[in-house]
Amino acid sequence: MAGEVPITIAHISDLHIGSQYFIPNLMSRTIEELNELKPDIVICTGDLTDAGFRQEYTTAQAFLSMLECERRLFVPGNHDSRNVGYVHFEELFGQRDRVLAFDRIMVVGTDSSEPDLDNGRIGRERYGWLEEAFRGDGSFKILALHHHLLPVPGTGRERSMIYDAGDLLEVLIQCGVDLVLCGHKHVPYVWHLENLVVINAGTASSLRLRGRTKPCYNIIQIDENDSVQIFRKYPYSTQELIADFSCAERKYCKWERIEAGSVTGGGLI
Repeated sequence: MAGEVPITIAHISDLHIGSQYFIPNLMSRTIEELNELKPDIVICTGDLTDAGFRQEYTTAQAFLSMLECERRLFVPGNHDSRNVGYVHFEELFGQRDRVLAFDRIMVVGTDSSEPDLDNGRIGRERYGWLEEAFRGDGSFKILALHHHLLPVPGTGRERSMIYDAGDLLEVLIQCGVDLVLCGHKHVPYVWHLENLVVINAGTASSLRLRGRTKPCYNIIQIDENDSVQIFRKYPYSTQELIADFSCAERKYCKWERIEAGSVTGGGLI
């Protein structure tokens, strides 16, 4: 990492372009805000489309091509893999499993979707690939996938975590992965499990929301000492600091809200 400028990661998810709940103005505003932010990478953890149809994909490409950030990593979600939509994903957005490295950051994106199923899986046949991708010390390691690995409060009955979540979590902890980015349930949350932090994103551009959840996305900042701050940003509105931790010292702190420069709620976990 160069100097003292932190690495900035924009994490968006669950755009659902083509859905009756999709709001184009929210999508346009999110892109405008990201272009103003100038992140080092934009990561989208799936459900770019609502039904995987080609016209939805071409609309998604039209929106996302307006991103000025050159580093982008997209993985498909369960909605993207409907109606054989994964073939359009590969044509318009690239490989469904890929590795992107820059500075000391290692991002591995993997497809957790199954065609026409809401549930997901990684599968033991890909654990070796993940171990190879994350091999080596010194990198800040991030996994991006669509389905979440842990139940998220406020999402109702848990029925669509990836099938092999337990085995995958063990692989990731053994590989020294620092962050997992995911989406799927449209409810943002942050989990701390051993030395792993799991960050779930809400939806940036859909009104298909649970409870009092609002459209939002995540901004992650990593400094040269591997200290991490996670912000939740609302299009057209403010941002909140939701977690602050050090991977080097393994100290973790989580806040419910931050207002007017003062933190309220939360504490060391």
